[in-house]
Amino acid sequence: MRRRLSALAVGAAALTLGAGLAASPAAAVPADKGRVLSSWTQTDAGSYNAWVAARNNQGAWSAYRFNWSTDYCSSSPDNPFGFPFQTSCARHDFGYRNYKEAGSFDANKARVDSAFYADLKRVCARYTGVQKTSCDGLAWTYYQAVDKLGRSSAVDGRAAA
Repeated sequence: MRRRLSALAVGAAALTLGAGLAASPAAAVPADKGRVLSSWTQTDAGSYNAWVAARNNQGAWSAYRFNWSTDYCSSSPDNPFGFPFQTSCARHDFGYRNYKEAGSFDANKARVDSAFYADLKRVCARYTGVQKTSCDGLAWTYYQAVDKLGRSSAVDGRAAA
């Protein structure tokens, strides 16, 4: 009798759990997604470092459903003349793609572009003399390209970084 009751209880629990899972909607994205996205697209080095850490541990952020895809520096070299711009371009793509998906690209484009330029300038700060001057000039050119040519949210949702 005891085994029978136990089996019935387990069966009822399984049915209840199964019905609850089948009826529940897909897990909701955390309410602070916008705040997290904003914190990772600021101009300061702390924002950059936090984004790099998150990018290296994307699984921990899977509930947020961030778009981590990138084409790096698009049709421009990712590491022009050996200057490592690739990660800066990836963060720029992250900002563009996620703000476009959130429907708030136009309100955030200028800041994402400024963060990109700040990232590039931090890369250039590692150099001295002619190399720094060359790197700074390339950083300015890359920034101008995204500032002037970065696509609006109304175009096609692809980043132009």
